Amino acid sequence: MKIEVFDDADAVARAAASTIATDARAAVAARGVFAFAVSGGRTPWIMLRALASKDLPWTAVHIFQVDERVAPDGDPDRNLTHLQESLLQHIPVRPEQVHAMPVGSPNLEAATAQYALALQEVVGSPAVLDLVHLGLGPDGHTASLVPGDPVLKITNADVGVTGVYQGRRRMTLTYPALNRARRVLWVVTGGEKVEMLRRLLDGDESIPAGRVSSEEALVIADRAAASTLTA
Repeated sequence: MKIEVFDDADAVARAAASTIATDARAAVAARGVFAFAVSGGRTPWIMLRALASKDLPWTAVHIFQVDERVAPDGDPDRNLTHLQESLLQHIPVRPEQVHAMPVGSPNLEAATAQYALALQEVVGSPAVLDLVHLGLGPDGHTASLVPGDPVLKITNADVGVTGVYQGRRRMTLTYPALNRARRVLWVVTGGEKVEMLRRLLDGDESIPAGRVSSEEALVIADRAAASTLTA
């Protein structure tokens, strides 16, 4: 796992956007498609706005979600709402290139299988995403892989549903899907992440984030989150 540290959240967001853009160009050149999955959060929305300004082969890009809250369309709790505002409204992608998690389904378990199939249709079976963007919670969660939830134990499916966490159930990519990705891009900002960032870098599997593969992982963090790390 590599780490790059920048002064503040804005600089982190710009650096992360540049990393995604570089990977996108390389993937399209090598395989004709770039498929990536994004998480939510304030810094990621800045990242996506920066990404929207990049000169990319957008017609060959597929956008998936890492996780999503079970909430109505357009709800401010939905990651998709902010994804649309930050990125999708500003780039030339067709509806079939955007793969929103079907959290409005009356049968969430069936909807997870539907989303796993959507992944396979774009990136093969087993599904291998080119890049997965992840955040890190102060409790050590990532995606919607939250401490103590049964979703952490899923090994035979790429998508799962959590119990209620911070007021909402969530749909999330599971460890099998995350750990197959060609690149894991961690975006970590804020002083409240100090302890969990250290544990992530130490490979601490007692936190959910620590069970994500580190082989092709890059952490982009601000100085507040990385304040206790040594050179």
